Amino acid sequence: MIAQGLSLDDLERDALTEIVNIGVSRAASSLRKMIGDQVLLSVPSIEVVSQRRAARLISEREASELVAVRQDFSGPFSGRALLIFPETNSLELVRAVTGGELTAQEVVDLEHEALAETGNVILNGCLATMANMLKRSLTMTIPEVLRGSGEMLFEVDEDGPLDGLVLFLYIDFAVRKHDIRGYIAMIMDLPSLGILKMLLEEFIASIVGDTH
Repeated sequence: MIAQGLSLDDLERDALTEIVNIGVSRAASSLRKMIGDQVLLSVPSIEVVSQRRAARLISEREASELVAVRQDFSGPFSGRALLIFPETNSLELVRAVTGGELTAQEVVDLEHEALAETGNVILNGCLATMANMLKRSLTMTIPEVLRGSGEMLFEVDEDGPLDGLVLFLYIDFAVRKHDIRGYIAMIMDLPSLGILKMLLEEFIASIVGDTH
């Protein structure tokens, strides 16, 4: 159940999807330079859900264990950003990023480092663009690689109260003919989501103003 007044309306969701798509396309461009090959990233959908619902959504879609890169962000709105892959996809991603020339053992050895770097590029690209387009700035912590279930990643405590909401973004990710699916999630508390909603309203008003 989402707190009344804090779900995004269609216009706000469209604006946020557009901003995030610009962010991930910038991230794709940085990744392209890093690995020397074509990278395609897109965010077809954004949902605002509770942490519990986010954990359920991901476990319904993914049977395998999950691997995530996590970075905290702070500024006018703050929270925790996660780039999440099914474990099978994470090794594919490492093969793509490292050029596919490595042995299976070398891929495993390099997985942590390659994931942290990829996560850093994508999450930073996404959040820095969001902040920039909303005329604000955010500070981010260094990336951390985690493994576990959706409940663990979204910090779901069955007994505890949950007032955190998650901006849940499905991403299509293609590199070197590998199809890799993943998710970006931003866990925010109600005040932060309220501020983001207000900044989106300002952003929409500025665009509408420019077109008249």
